[in-house]
Amino acid sequence: MPRNYDKKAYWEMVSRQMGVLSKSQQLKLKNANITVIGCGGIGGAALEMLARMGVGYLKIVDKDSFDLSNLNRQIMSSFNTIGKSKTQVTKDIIQSINPFIKIKAIEEELDFSNVEKIIKDSTLVIDALDNLISRVIVSRCALKLDIPFIHGAIHGTMGQISIFTTKTPPYEELFGLPSYDQNLSKEVVNELLKLSKNIPPVIAPTANIVGCLQASEALKMITKMGKPILSPKVLIFDLLKETPFSVVDYKK
Repeated sequence: MPRNYDKKAYWEMVSRQMGVLSKSQQLKLKNANITVIGCGGIGGAALEMLARMGVGYLKIVDKDSFDLSNLNRQIMSSFNTIGKSKTQVTKDIIQSINPFIKIKAIEEELDFSNVEKIIKDSTLVIDALDNLISRVIVSRCALKLDIPFIHGAIHGTMGQISIFTTKTPPYEELFGLPSYDQNLSKEVVNELLKLSKNIPPVIAPTANIVGCLQASEALKMITKMGKPILSPKVLIFDLLKETPFSVVDYKK
């Protein structure tokens, strides 16, 4: 590998997006530190797009290993990765796509005890989670640390995306969760568990579209391009509809 590989190859890798982005905007991506919580269907797509766009620093968080049921949608999975750590497999794949990224793989279950340590110093956090309790924990900590929280969720052929900051209605308030403005007591946690007790069905395009859209929202937030989908606005879609995509205002 030539000595000037890092200097020239990075810019050649992202050359097709130059003209859409200025050099200063690309440098913002190169200096961004993004935490993606979840390396499954949503997270895998988001991570690949971030890597290909030239993001410089990633923290990837997931406690699970790949299994056969992941193959229908999780682009980091294959028969060769069954039983292997999602974070380690994902790290290797992302590093092979973009060797300039610095990646920290965190193979832990996120909870109150470690969330602040995990997401601190992040430019933003991407929600690729699959349960309400973890989303509540992360969204609260992100709000406390003034870190934008890019939410994404899926069910069947439907998906939704919105961004929460200190200047927007918070995640729990917007979606009317029973935990809003409450301590997470055992009773409140049980109420959240009731709302997310079933594993949602999903087809491959749904999860991957949400991850790609979250990556594009991260691009907008970091480079200040365009108009991010900030709460109370929510982008929703249903792939079975003739016109699948719309942006709605949950506060109206």
